[in-house]
Amino acid sequence: MVSETIDLLRNEIPLDQEAVTLPEDAVTGLALVDIINGFCTVGAGNLAPREPNRQISGMISESEGLARLFCQKKWPVMAFLDSHQPNKPEDPYPPHCIAGTDESNLVPALRWIENEPNVTIRRKDCFDGFLGSIESDGSNVFVDWVQENQIQTLLVVGICTDICVLDFVCSTLSARNLGLLKPLKDVVVYSSGCATFDVPLHVAENTKGALAHPQEFMHHVGLYMAKERGAKIASQVSFIKAEKP
Repeated sequence: MVSETIDLLRNEIPLDQEAVTLPEDAVTGLALVDIINGFCTVGAGNLAPREPNRQISGMISESEGLARLFCQKKWPVMAFLDSHQPNKPEDPYPPHCIAGTDESNLVPALRWIENEPNVTIRRKDCFDGFLGSIESDGSNVFVDWVQENQIQTLLVVGICTDICVLDFVCSTLSARNLGLLKPLKDVVVYSSGCATFDVPLHVAENTKGALAHPQEFMHHVGLYMAKERGAKIASQVSFIKAEKP
């Protein structure tokens, strides 16, 4: 029944993905969204997977590979880490990724980026990394990062496809459209580098306050809505060296 529903969804709202090739001579920035224990590591918290999850493990692997390439090339990377204050409600979700706990830290496969000079780490107390980058003086760490590095293309990976990734992508595209993120031109969401969580209907029905959240369904919807807002959805990402004149 679930697979039939997914097939129906894909037929009704087909998602055209593309192989995206980015020139190495143009500045591309990498945004890593919430690839932290509280969302990705089995048993790490209320929203962490209860057992190994292929979509999430694939997302971590793809994101780590991109992070290593970007750090090798010394290209700009920004990592958003969900870090909530205790007792701060975030309906409809239970407490998660509390600041100061290991839930809000990068997964082991990405912990090494904390020591890389080209990586900016931003802890945020909300879904949206764009809004979570606003400082008390009104400045925005993400906007400053884009402008200081003269980023023309933003490549986005992370979790959850339909929540934190989508919110960040939508805000970024709106800011770009308003001319607030020059010289940013394109936002690329790499589908295999994104994932979301899975709460089947029967689990939600037996869990107080929970909402059903079928993983494949919501992953597809998140990518579709990002494309609808103007992002490029990449089935694969590669880089090409500029031809010498």
